[in-house]
Amino acid sequence: MIIDFVITELDVGGAEKNLVTLAKGLQQRGDDVRVFSLWRLPGRDRPHARPSGQAGQDSLVRDLTAAGIPCVGGRGESPLDFPGTLNQLRRWLVRRRGGVCQSFLIHANIASGWLAKRCGKEAWVAGLRVAEPGRFRNRWERRALHRADAVACVSRGVQHFAQHELAVQPDLVTVIPNAVDATPVNSANAFDWSPIGWPKDSEVVLFVGRLHPQKGIDLLQRQIDAIAPSGSKRRLLLVGDGPLRSDLEAWAAKLGPQRACVLGWQADLAPFYRGSRLLVLPSRFEGMPNAVMEAMAAGLPVVCTRTEGIPDLLGDQTPQVVPVDDDASFADRVVSLMECAEHRKRLGDANRQRVLQVFSVDAMVDRYRALYASLLDRTSPR
Repeated sequence: MIIDFVITELDVGGAEKNLVTLAKGLQQRGDDVRVFSLWRLPGRDRPHARPSGQAGQDSLVRDLTAAGIPCVGGRGESPLDFPGTLNQLRRWLVRRRGGVCQSFLIHANIASGWLAKRCGKEAWVAGLRVAEPGRFRNRWERRALHRADAVACVSRGVQHFAQHELAVQPDLVTVIPNAVDATPVNSANAFDWSPIGWPKDSEVVLFVGRLHPQKGIDLLQRQIDAIAPSGSKRRLLLVGDGPLRSDLEAWAAKLGPQRACVLGWQADLAPFYRGSRLLVLPSRFEGMPNAVMEAMAAGLPVVCTRTEGIPDLLGDQTPQVVPVDDDASFADRVVSLMECAEHRKRLGDANRQRVLQVFSVDAMVDRYRALYASLLDRTSPR
């Protein structure tokens, strides 16, 4: 099959990781795959993709290149560049007609909805990764999605959002969860906390994600006395980048270096999962959070809010889930797990087994491939 992927950007993130995993899996099965990023490629086109200047944001581009998958970036760096980027995408698509176009993320969905069929693609599959509220953005995505031949949602929560907020017809929606390769995570060594000034026996509560109001980090700030009490071995580590970073760094500095640390974006998260006691994610909305999936693969228990994708990931492991914005329940759950090593191990082992059984890379790739084949079969002449 000919499969063209279109995504908003290729900086390292959950949707971007899954696109690269899917593209490589399809290519290994003999499909002809290429990738277009609306925004400039990190590393190659943007030597300093992140304000922090940290290396490694081009790792997904390097993965695609190493696998022999053509990867092209547009000239855009913001929505203001969208018209010019659309013209680049149009020229890229018409170079080979036929096959499937699969888009990921809102800007790519809007662009592909406008161009894919006009440029000769036999089928267009829109990818919904998050249930993000917003009247303006949802209006534009809703208009694009009515042209889709299928809408692939990462969780049942996103499926519900697609049908009820974006008016997608139920027969067009399919749920294909994200996947994670558990091997690299499980083979990593635990992070040594001494380089950041913490004792080696620190009991670390870990947050991984974008430093953005969506993630509910303010709950962790309000509950810091329960999560990382002064004078205890417990520490809160925030790993990520985003608009809240400078404010969080100032808060952590005021709190004191032995209680909280903002480490910024990291290219390799596996050692942090392996060295921590617990992952926390108090988000207000999600799709299927990769941080939770990666932590599960590492055998780590989690405490998270009941947002989109969490029931799919954790199943009946309700001790790890609390309502959104419920400060007291969240803090109580963290404290109870941090105080009981046996309970943490039991939940962590169950998490790892669930990832291995339900969220394998092969299962995800096969489900997407079956979807594409079914759509192309409908368009083939009889």
